[in-house]
Amino acid sequence: MPDAGGPTRPVSLWPDTTRDGLGGPSTLNGLSHFDPLHDERQRALDRLSTPFDLCRPALGLRVLLFLQLVAAVGALPVAESFADWGFRAVSLAFVALVGGLLWVPSVCAIRHSLVRWTPRGQEGMLMLLGAAAASIGWSFTATLRLLPFTGFAGAAAAVGGAALAWLLWRWLQLRSAAAQPVEASARLAELQSRIRPHFLFNALNTALALVRVDPERAENVLEDLAELFRAALAETGASVALEDEIELARRYLAIEQLRFGERMQVSWDLDLSASRARVPPLVLQPLVENAVRHGVEPSTGGGRIQVRTRVRMGMVEVRVRNTLPDEPGPKGSGIALDNVRERLRLLHDVAGTLETSVTDGVFQARMMVPL
Repeated sequence: MPDAGGPTRPVSLWPDTTRDGLGGPSTLNGLSHFDPLHDERQRALDRLSTPFDLCRPALGLRVLLFLQLVAAVGALPVAESFADWGFRAVSLAFVALVGGLLWVPSVCAIRHSLVRWTPRGQEGMLMLLGAAAASIGWSFTATLRLLPFTGFAGAAAAVGGAALAWLLWRWLQLRSAAAQPVEASARLAELQSRIRPHFLFNALNTALALVRVDPERAENVLEDLAELFRAALAETGASVALEDEIELARRYLAIEQLRFGERMQVSWDLDLSASRARVPPLVLQPLVENAVRHGVEPSTGGGRIQVRTRVRMGMVEVRVRNTLPDEPGPKGSGIALDNVRERLRLLHDVAGTLETSVTDGVFQARMMVPL
């Protein structure tokens, strides 16, 4: 041990965010949420409530567009002329819009309660909400004198709203059933990609090399490695905040930085306003791992990795860029990228995308998610 006035060993290369609140190394005895029974119950609840998940803007928009189409078609049988059809279609579209804007958020708000009901109870509640939403929409439109305000017309609107709610419920059921095999496949690929043996082997070898020359640093590396794997193995639900994914990516790259040293240059360009976006758990780590495996590792001179986040027009853009070696190495299978795409689609529907490109010797993965 050095004396009080002698040199001290270098501090860990890990980012400060992997330390505890006092600035010291993390400990294995810290509090963490790792309750398999709780996580399993939460996953089951999320899975059962999938048919009712109209909180996603893309799915809610599809419902509203469908209702507008039904209103336009429904005006045809009673129209006396093209102009009359246009007037009736606009009036019914207004009813459908008001009713849809009431029905979609209502189903979204009570979706976790609906999963505890019987199938007939779920169907009845959705139809009741549909009838109520259509009646309110009809009354509002009739108040503006766009449609006749009669008891028969109001009753017909309620029946039509209940029927449309039933059709939408059947469609949501079929959509959820069709997505289950894809979700199971993506789930398996996710679990398989959480711990790659070569990464664990290299990380442990790095710590082993430090044991004799710098025991304190080796201990810190192993403790931080345990924290990283604890986060990777913990079930966090259907989505996490983007800032949590950034932290996990920082930890991963910090381990690899110990192995590659100056050969790997990492830069971060982060927009703090993008941190609250929701993404699937462990969706960013495969992208930075690909950057290391296919950009830095096969290059004799090393490489550069850049992680950038931006907010644009209500969407969050995440870019992971890495330089490519002069001589291309073995081509990957693309399973990790396909897994990321599937999980983004399952969480955000068409609003979540992943695109890849190669320009001037730089590989880029561009992920887009709603804010």
